[in-house]
Amino acid sequence: MQGFVLIRLYLLKSASFAVCCLGELAGLRLPIPLSGRAAACPSVLRPLLGLRLVRAVIGARPAASLALLLALALMLVGGCATTTSAPPFESGSPRTPMPADQQGAALPVYLKGIGSKGYPSLAPLLRSITPAVVNISVDSETRFEEHPFLRDPAFRRFLERFDLPLPEPMQRQRTQSVGSGVIIDAGRGYVLTNAHVIRDATEITVTLKDRRSFQATLIGSDASADTAVLRIPPVRTPALRFGDSSALEVGDFVVAIGNPFGIGQTVTSGIVSAVGRGGIAGDTLGGLIQTDASINPGNSGGPLVNLAGEVVGINTALIGPSGGNVGIGFSVPSNRVQRAMRRIIGQR
Repeated sequence: MQGFVLIRLYLLKSASFAVCCLGELAGLRLPIPLSGRAAACPSVLRPLLGLRLVRAVIGARPAASLALLLALALMLVGGCATTTSAPPFESGSPRTPMPADQQGAALPVYLKGIGSKGYPSLAPLLRSITPAVVNISVDSETRFEEHPFLRDPAFRRFLERFDLPLPEPMQRQRTQSVGSGVIIDAGRGYVLTNAHVIRDATEITVTLKDRRSFQATLIGSDASADTAVLRIPPVRTPALRFGDSSALEVGDFVVAIGNPFGIGQTVTSGIVSAVGRGGIAGDTLGGLIQTDASINPGNSGGPLVNLAGEVVGINTALIGPSGGNVGIGFSVPSNRVQRAMRRIIGQR
């Protein structure tokens, strides 16, 4: 009799929930008050609840107790499986990403931080790009053409009558402007920028992100693509690669890097707003990439980069009622820039 009780104890302790269910089916009244958490979730059985089940079945009628044990033994031999419904998907819960070929264009995810504390950031991407982006300072001379009034003899007599000086013919004015550029060949010191940035330049200074400055020489320019190539001494910077600008689509994420208003290297982000945009700059540049990434005066010549770290355009123009950014900026597509760059370098 004692061995029979021990067997019952072993079986009941291993599946106390099954005993509870079978007891209900057999009409066995178990003196166990189910309240609180145990009542709300009977599958979570506490040790005390299990012990009470054991004592209740041991004290039950022999016939009912034997029937329960036989049913329980069959369940243990056949295997008992508990099925639970999957919880509904909630926003923010972990989810296995779909393969790229099933979810379309995938957004590259760069995580900053360690382990589960990591969070999305473009900083890891930009660390490998920004050292190759430079600030460009240009000293230039502009020549004032003689005003038509000065060709009028009566107007010249008027100035002489009141002892007003006549402007010197072919007067020149020195100006300074700023722009941006990107190192395309660090070993040979090639720097890519806009042709309009270095127009009429008498002195060009290229400043790297680490604040080293070099005097640059102009290799050549192509006004039809607003592209110019400069040369500085060889430097050590990351090598940037060009992307296929013909593959750009409206909605692609992009990053613009440059030197707006001469304040220093600045990064802005946005999307491709349009491709093949014409009618800009007298339509001399053809179809341009339009973006809402902030482009301001001084950004000209800086790169437009996709989230794969590829240069897909060179920033060239903006539309703004006050000369600042209102979310309408333009870049020369990288495919056109590369063709112009090869022509310039090949002519040397």
